[in-house]
Amino acid sequence: MYKALLKPLLFQLDAEQAHHFVFNNLRRSYRLPGTPALLRSLYGFEHPGLEREVFGLKFRNPVGLAAGFDKNAELTDELAALGFGFVEIGTVTPRAQPGNATPRLFRLPQDGALVNRMGFNNEGAAAAAQRLRQRRSGIIIGGNIGKNKDTPNEQAAADYVASFETLFDTVDYFVVNVSSPNTPNLRQLQEKEPLIRLLQQVQEANFAKTRPKPLLLKIAPDLTDGQLDDILTIATETKLSGLVATNTTIARDALQTPAGQLASIGAGGLSGRPLRQRATEVIRYLHQRSGGTLPIIGVGGIASAADALEKIRAGAALVQLYTGFIYEGPALVKRINQALVAAQV
Repeated sequence: MYKALLKPLLFQLDAEQAHHFVFNNLRRSYRLPGTPALLRSLYGFEHPGLEREVFGLKFRNPVGLAAGFDKNAELTDELAALGFGFVEIGTVTPRAQPGNATPRLFRLPQDGALVNRMGFNNEGAAAAAQRLRQRRSGIIIGGNIGKNKDTPNEQAAADYVASFETLFDTVDYFVVNVSSPNTPNLRQLQEKEPLIRLLQQVQEANFAKTRPKPLLLKIAPDLTDGQLDDILTIATETKLSGLVATNTTIARDALQTPAGQLASIGAGGLSGRPLRQRATEVIRYLHQRSGGTLPIIGVGGIASAADALEKIRAGAALVQLYTGFIYEGPALVKRINQALVAAQV
């Protein structure tokens, strides 16, 4: 139904307008009697073989929604009904901010891809925490945190700690995002020394808690093998619970979309099918170099059950969808979970 009816209509709208249209209508329809049960019957798939325990958390299935879709924790109950095993909200910053100027989200249908330069648009950590306190489902929630655009890199750690403290009681794990290409100079924080200092400060706040939460780091697909080795060293030094691999890419290699169209779109992070191979390479490299000791959430270019299986066989403990969810619709979650059971992975 999605690909035959809804997708053609949604793809006639501006990409960000379509996103808000889906959000508003899913929220309204979910309130109607019987809708939650209907969504679960259509898109849910439960099986004991899907259950995973990763970094101390029990996931009902390993298919999650990546950060960037539900930035403000508005639809966690609705997304749980669509069959996801976990939802990562954000990226959340301490203070609300509008993000970059529109248009800032673009489809590349020939490539099954998106380009975004959203710029961490969100309503702030306090608003997200308030919504999470009101949710009814028990789905696992990840909190993806970043810095405000106007915060200098030298003061970035304070922003991450502030969001961490605000969200701590309402999320199950945290992801430090220093790999988005859409906040000026943010990726400089991926360099070894700044990153160690940043993660140490967040972990200091974390380990001060009675029950610390798993802390992960989201990395870019554009890192070299040497930089990935540094990430593994940093993960050990700062006692990270895992990694999220990968974020969007700034590369534009081997795309079917005409060069003129790409030029008119301009800067931004590329996600979707063109990222599949590189994201899998990064996952495999990290898994092999770490000896499988560091759990990895695999994300990037998953548009089919085969894509998800590829990530898991490369070493991902869990996977996340974003662009594939937009192109393929909610049935993709069920198809992946069914394939995982059939493959016994």
